[in-house]
Amino acid sequence: MDIKTLQAFRQSEYEEAADGYRAVADMARTAKDTLDGRISMGVSARLQGEAASTALDELKSLSGNFHYTQVECGLVSTALNAFAFDVGAAKRRLDVALADAQAAGCTVNPDGSVAFPAGAKPGAEKAAEGGTVTGSAGGTATSDAIERQAINIHPNPNYGKAIEFANRIADALREASDADAKWAPKLRALKADDDLMVSDADWADAQSDMAGVEQAGAAYRGSLPQPPKDGTPKDNAAWWKGLTAEQQEAWLSLRPAATGALDGLPATVRDEANRTVLAERRGQYQLELASIPEPPRNEWTWITTGRAPVRVHTDEYMEWHRAYNDRYERLNNSLRGMNAIQARFDRSGERGLPEAYLLGFSAEGNGRAIVANGNPDTADHQAVFVPGTTSNLGSINGHINRMENVWRAAEGANNGSVSTITWLGYDAPQDIVKDSPFSHYADDGAPAYNRFLDGLDASRTSETDPHRTAIGHSYGTTVIGSAARQGDLNADDVVLAGSPGVQVPKAEQLDVPKGHVWNQEADGDIVPDVGRFGHGGTDWDGPWTNPSDERFGANQMTTDTSGHSDYWKENTRSLKNQGLVVAGKQDEVHLKPPPNPTPGVR
Repeated sequence: MDIKTLQAFRQSEYEEAADGYRAVADMARTAKDTLDGRISMGVSARLQGEAASTALDELKSLSGNFHYTQVECGLVSTALNAFAFDVGAAKRRLDVALADAQAAGCTVNPDGSVAFPAGAKPGAEKAAEGGTVTGSAGGTATSDAIERQAINIHPNPNYGKAIEFANRIADALREASDADAKWAPKLRALKADDDLMVSDADWADAQSDMAGVEQAGAAYRGSLPQPPKDGTPKDNAAWWKGLTAEQQEAWLSLRPAATGALDGLPATVRDEANRTVLAERRGQYQLELASIPEPPRNEWTWITTGRAPVRVHTDEYMEWHRAYNDRYERLNNSLRGMNAIQARFDRSGERGLPEAYLLGFSAEGNGRAIVANGNPDTADHQAVFVPGTTSNLGSINGHINRMENVWRAAEGANNGSVSTITWLGYDAPQDIVKDSPFSHYADDGAPAYNRFLDGLDASRTSETDPHRTAIGHSYGTTVIGSAARQGDLNADDVVLAGSPGVQVPKAEQLDVPKGHVWNQEADGDIVPDVGRFGHGGTDWDGPWTNPSDERFGANQMTTDTSGHSDYWKENTRSLKNQGLVVAGKQDEVHLKPPPNPTPGVR
């Protein structure tokens, strides 16, 4: 880039263009939210049949188009701002160098060379003639040393000044040229296919675009206010509120995963960020899965050894299994969870179900997902459910369904608005025998659970404080117990179902008001007995204690389900009791009668 071109650069013009793209992104966001939150929900709530299903499919496709437009226009806006930032910084350096050269009596030529006037060093008999020098960008230690030596030798003191100005000008021009060369392909890549369908490839491409813009825009991102290092949810909330609209768009565009993971940010912001990550990751994984050959159909064969034939895998299948199975299973498991989350979005409006908010998402490792029914920032009652052993992204559907049922049960109590949240925000044990007996999964996950609960306070938009219930199932109850033991469990009630123990021997140690710990143990659920010695609590007055034990001090709720997994079965007293606790109608909960004391036993 030459001097004339850089001098003509107007940073404000690019920033205005960025504002225009951001306005389009905002319009697409509004259109998407209207489709999802009003039109599609209205159709789901009021209409049934083939025509309604077809209409919903079309609305879903249109919503996806608006979402893609929102994400891509947000990226274009951020890319233009970042490009303007990079070239604008180079232009400011050029302007300062030109002004300094003029003040020193030097003349800058169109090619960047600098003409300097005659001058004499102190003690010289006559002035040395002026001349013209050409600068060089960058430089090495060797070249800088040679240049300094030449300046010292030269009889004209203006020579050294001219060299400095010429080098500064060369640096500015190269910086601008580098920015132009860096951003040109990034901006060209930000375009969509010329069709009306947003495919998996489009979303995967959007993810690639995001990575490219983030890499190229490192300097711009570094200039933005950074989130607090190890900040509390209150710190995160204050940081976000202090950003301009442009800065917020930049963070959502460049770092949606990091932004969506910050406890304390508004539910609407986290949802927007995490839905972008979900859509892009889903597209990427679908393409990866499509690239893997299907498993051979002739998976099994029979061989004869001794008297009876034996069924074994074919050589073709074993070859495929060694090459592809682990990746195939991982992708399928992750996609199963992503599809379940999308299916929850699509169910909004059915049987009165409110909008869903994706408050956390990651496909890394076993996966993370935090899904809310209803906006917790405005709800009168919140419930945050922690699932237990074997929970991962692929199994999130069942946990989402459980909290849908709790939402209906609590909403039916008619005591204010409700938000129920599935919180898979920790690495749950994946094997009942090998992993679940150990407490470190709970101890490692508990701080994140506490931060999330605190974040619900920090992101609150209603003037009234919510009533909050922590719900745990199986090993999830151990996580809640560890959260109470390690710090402040920011909840008003605790509901435990099928608990193997919560690390403490008394309900009063769960950090909620007395009488606000509720327990359920179903007939045939062996987990409370099996887990008692691993995760129960103990003190001076007895052996390991489980929440199902009378001396623990929990309210033992009537439970009419059986086994370990049906506590949230619809139309049961087990579910209704949980809904009453969540809705703040604890006095209507049905409790088990106290056990009859055995004569002579204390």
